[in-house]
Amino acid sequence: MFKHTLLAFVAGMAMISALDATAAPSAPASPPARLEAFLDYPFINGLTASESGNRIAWTETRKGRRNVWIAEAPDFHPRRLTDGTADDGMELAELNFSPDGKILVWSRGGGEGNGWSIGMPPPNPASAVEQPHKAVWASVAGGAPVLVAPDGEEATVSSKGQLAYLKDGQVWTADVTGKEKPKRLFYDRGRAGQLAWSPDGTRLAFVSRRGDHSFIGVYSGPDHPLTWMAPATAFDGNPVWSPDGRRIAFSRMAGVAGPLASPLVEAPNPFSIWVASANDGAGSAVWHSPTNLNGSFPQVPDGLFLMWGAGDRLTFRAEMDGWPHLYSLPAAGGEATLLTPGAFMVEHVSMTPDHRALLFSANTGSAEGDIDRRHLFRVAIDHPGPTPLTPGTNLEWTPAALGDGRIAYVSSTPNSTMRVTVSGADGHGAQPLTPPQAEYAANALVAPKPVTFTAADGLLVHGQLFLPPASKSKHPALIFVHGGPPRQMLLGWSYMDYYTHAYAMNQYLASRGFVVLSVNYRLGIGYGRAFQHADKGGLAGNSEYQDVVAGARFLQAMPQVDPARLGIWGGSYGGLLTAQALARNSDIFKAGVDFHGVHDWSLTPGIASRAQRYEQGDHDAMMKSAFDSSPEAAIAGWKSPVLLIHGDDDRNVRFDQTTDIARRLAAQNTPFEELILPNEIHGFLRYDSWLKADTATVRFLEDKLKP
Repeated sequence: MFKHTLLAFVAGMAMISALDATAAPSAPASPPARLEAFLDYPFINGLTASESGNRIAWTETRKGRRNVWIAEAPDFHPRRLTDGTADDGMELAELNFSPDGKILVWSRGGGEGNGWSIGMPPPNPASAVEQPHKAVWASVAGGAPVLVAPDGEEATVSSKGQLAYLKDGQVWTADVTGKEKPKRLFYDRGRAGQLAWSPDGTRLAFVSRRGDHSFIGVYSGPDHPLTWMAPATAFDGNPVWSPDGRRIAFSRMAGVAGPLASPLVEAPNPFSIWVASANDGAGSAVWHSPTNLNGSFPQVPDGLFLMWGAGDRLTFRAEMDGWPHLYSLPAAGGEATLLTPGAFMVEHVSMTPDHRALLFSANTGSAEGDIDRRHLFRVAIDHPGPTPLTPGTNLEWTPAALGDGRIAYVSSTPNSTMRVTVSGADGHGAQPLTPPQAEYAANALVAPKPVTFTAADGLLVHGQLFLPPASKSKHPALIFVHGGPPRQMLLGWSYMDYYTHAYAMNQYLASRGFVVLSVNYRLGIGYGRAFQHADKGGLAGNSEYQDVVAGARFLQAMPQVDPARLGIWGGSYGGLLTAQALARNSDIFKAGVDFHGVHDWSLTPGIASRAQRYEQGDHDAMMKSAFDSSPEAAIAGWKSPVLLIHGDDDRNVRFDQTTDIARRLAAQNTPFEELILPNEIHGFLRYDSWLKADTATVRFLEDKLKP
């Protein structure tokens, strides 16, 4: 529990001046002109297809109103399944079809979490007087949605129509029609996850997480004990069944002895792929990654993409050539074949219904700036050579194979919103399923320009430049820094809701006369493993901050920019870098907006705590480096004003990061303002929260940086 007093509170937000803590809170400001028009974009997420390819489903969020949509063969005409009309902060996610496509399940409620947030109740961003729940819903044969489990998540349906889902770390089952009371399917001493039904629907594989190790288990019915797949002291995960249901493939990481590991220097974290008998658990390794850094388990979003394809081949993603690429090997063991060679990153991988090819998105192509876009490709699972499907200057992601050979995916352009699209197997004949949003502020959007600049240590850094309407006078300018940090801002809309919002805001700020540069600093994805795992990054030395300074120098050298009116904004890790900029270079950055940033690395759980043993490794050196790499280490130089924005139920960056920096700024009379959102989490769940935050952001930046 946090022991602090909010100095002001008005309709879910508080804004005060640190120099006048007794001032009465002001009334909520009305949004600036056209801000709501720029925020009125649809965000499409979770596009998925049934294994048979006869149905697809996705979620759409617009101004906080969330709905599930479905489309069926042969015409795939979109139809809304749910009737969400309120900005209630109840997330819709985890869409999953039964193999035949007849049953669709999803979760409603909840939000992001972290290791220290396990066991916390679902968030309540609307401050409802009744505690919200994360629940499992289902639709059978495209019928009306039914609540099947009032508390649950990560539901999956077998080929026999049986539902399994997670509740409090245990596996439960329920009738998909909602007519029977849910019950626990079996007991496991660990925390279960990654549920996977066997092809015949009679057995369920799962991961049993047990702190310093994890197992792969198989449930075979109420009359059989659980079977464990070659249990060891390692971390096992990503279970996938063979097509005949007789074997299970999974990943294994050995882990590193705590006292021997140092977070200040990256060490190899190799992994292996195992295959075990589903009947008795006997298994062996069929492949080992190299023991160098490139052989480490991939730390890119969505992980391994381990799949079992035709011809008894396994496919997976790894970074053995320094880029996140797809590989294939015989399930009996052998050498891994690189399927996708080249200087690009593979994401959003799915397998075709015949299990002979993979569809994926990647940041490569023939157009300038494609390293900051996503396009679709196809590759056979048994030999290299991807085939491009969607070249050009638009963006495409999350491909889903349909039963007739066609492909469904999400597409967008830099100045028009995202839509669900279907094309032929070769990518030709693309037809959007969802209509264009004619009323969106498309005529006010600009196509961001790909730019590069060089950091002080010689590293090449990419960014996207948003130029305002031409003017005879010089413009104020802004640096935007994304969070993560394993993220990448694109030359258009993002496939992540947080950064779709950031793209809309950068467009809006440009329309208000700001030159905006979005900086893809080191530690981000899209530019290779070495870029993502840069030396002395984060708490080991904050080397990424020099990329932010390089972006600022790039802006200051532009003839249309007033170099004396430069600001910065960002969220999460971008909030950390915003605070770094203001603390270390108030001579460059004259104002900033810091969304839920980390301000003292040494305050974060998992870093501050000591191991409960005699050996402490280099804990003291780590703590010193963590603090020295934090904004608070340089707070004496922080002179420029800042707006701090944070939801106090943040389960990613704890709220004490903002209470701590606010009190330190107040103690040294550095000007700051606050916008506190009670019960909101890290990625705000309500449109109303974003609107308040964006309104405050625009007002603050214009007040500080415009004449």
